[in-house]
Amino acid sequence: MLLSLVLHMYSMCCVLPAAVLLGTAPTYVLAWGAWRLLSAFLPSRFYQAVDDRLYCIYQSMVLFFFENYTGVQILLYGDLPKNKENIIYLANHQSTVDWIVADILAIRQNALGHVRYVLKDGLKWLPLYGCYFSQHGGIYVKRSAKFNEKEMRKKLQSYINAGTPMYLVIFPEGTRYNPELTKVISASQTFAAQEEFLCKECPKIHIHIDRIDKKDVPEEQVYMKRWLHERFEIKDKLLIEFYDSLDPERRNKFPGESVNSKLSLKKTLPSFLILSGLTAGMLMTEAGRKLYVKTWIYGTLIGCLWFPLYSSSFPLDHRQGCCSGLAQGLTGKRCVASQRWSRCGVDPVKLS
Repeated sequence: MLLSLVLHMYSMCCVLPAAVLLGTAPTYVLAWGAWRLLSAFLPSRFYQAVDDRLYCIYQSMVLFFFENYTGVQILLYGDLPKNKENIIYLANHQSTVDWIVADILAIRQNALGHVRYVLKDGLKWLPLYGCYFSQHGGIYVKRSAKFNEKEMRKKLQSYINAGTPMYLVIFPEGTRYNPELTKVISASQTFAAQEEFLCKECPKIHIHIDRIDKKDVPEEQVYMKRWLHERFEIKDKLLIEFYDSLDPERRNKFPGESVNSKLSLKKTLPSFLILSGLTAGMLMTEAGRKLYVKTWIYGTLIGCLWFPLYSSSFPLDHRQGCCSGLAQGLTGKRCVASQRWSRCGVDPVKLS
């Protein structure tokens, strides 16, 4: 009986994070919406500062589950992130949780609230989240339709002119999964099973960071594309060495010394307690429960109506131009990181 209970509790360990992260979404949206209204007549920098702080609180709760709750070990190599700065962070797309690595690095630079994404167009229809990501500075892109470069540059330039702190995350490859490629999917699943990637556990995350000054990154799209390909070649060599090095001592690690970076509970637990506490308090009253449900329903409907009227999406293939255009207004450095979800089949490269 006791063993069955332990096994059942273990199988439920992933349910709690999902329930809390989704369950606190209405609370977060209500807090953000209230501030949006209160700051309507204030300079935009005041709205942005508080919005970034709110986003930092929510993402800190995300990291509470992904780092503190899971006990995953974060190993950093190379030029470690230290100071807060403007960053363009480019990554190949291998997993639904690639974005977590951006959070992992950003919080160690005290820049978690400044993380903004170039997002797949379909994500804008996510209940509550989709509309908010755009409000927070995210840019939605899609593969089809005529490319509206002028509109995209206008939006990016508005962030630059306003001095908006930017930790911009881009996935240049665009997508990691195409349901029409059935043979490719089957071959990929077979390979993952043979290599024991699908272990359902991730005890370690290896992140290799190579910082690159923005002046060393080409601005013209043709040269930017070539530069990206070269960076991905470097990534592939790192991962081949990581997995298949002939020297056993160099296998399952990146070159150089690693730093075991442990995230303090002081940075994540307060956010979890605040958001979960406010949500629990709301759900304890009848009026609160009604407000909670209405936020889910009407918040989703308003978001779906808002996009066709006020939002633009840009073709996926032009995100290299997006990267180049924004770089002209950023200060500081970009950085490159190659990260590995140990034995779980995730091998993204991060270029920030």
